[in-house]
Amino acid sequence: MKYLFLLLLSCPGFLFSQTDFEKAETLFRQQKYAQSQVLFEKVLKASPGHLKTMEYLGDINGIQKNWKSALAYYRKLKQLQPNTADYVYKYGGVLGMIAKESNKFKALGMIGEIRSSFEKAIKLDPKHIDARWALIELYLQLPGIVGGSERKAIAYSDQLMKISPIDGYLAKGHIDEYFERYTIAEQEYRKAIALGSSRVCYQKLADLYKNKMNQPEKARLTLAEYNEKNKS
Repeated sequence: MKYLFLLLLSCPGFLFSQTDFEKAETLFRQQKYAQSQVLFEKVLKASPGHLKTMEYLGDINGIQKNWKSALAYYRKLKQLQPNTADYVYKYGGVLGMIAKESNKFKALGMIGEIRSSFEKAIKLDPKHIDARWALIELYLQLPGIVGGSERKAIAYSDQLMKISPIDGYLAKGHIDEYFERYTIAEQEYRKAIALGSSRVCYQKLADLYKNKMNQPEKARLTLAEYNEKNKS
């Protein structure tokens, strides 16, 4: 113990950085992103290879829609840890947001890398849920001429069903809602509620009633049902 204490005393920078990192994490959890960013940047300056700090900074810049800065952090993470599924997924996700805000010709040139990033994340982590959701959205949003495909979106929802049935039903409902099959989407969201009863499930159904089916009273009753079930 004495030797450990002496070792720590000889590395005051390490102790200081750890304290800053913990403070920054706390601020991040409190959604005080600007304050946490300042501390994370300080930590990264002292420890340039600190992967978790880079990830937090990527996340913060993503939350703030500073896509290019977020992409730089995720690209670095991907280079340092090319076999970490979340880093590859987050890189693809931010690349997708940049494409969304770019002109059509530039965006078309980015589709291949976006898609391959999500596919690689799944290859690295066969149970990666978010990457499958991202591919579903990609195949729904793309025009058929450049790779859009309801069939492929459904295939990924089928994969989700095996990994997480709640996500599977939500994904199927989302696909049906996208193609204006609202009654079928309602049934899928109800199946998700039967399994999970989470706020996300109820909110998806309520939004469908309010925004797509013009049934605001059903939307209100859906959220009331959730609140009743989750009384403290």
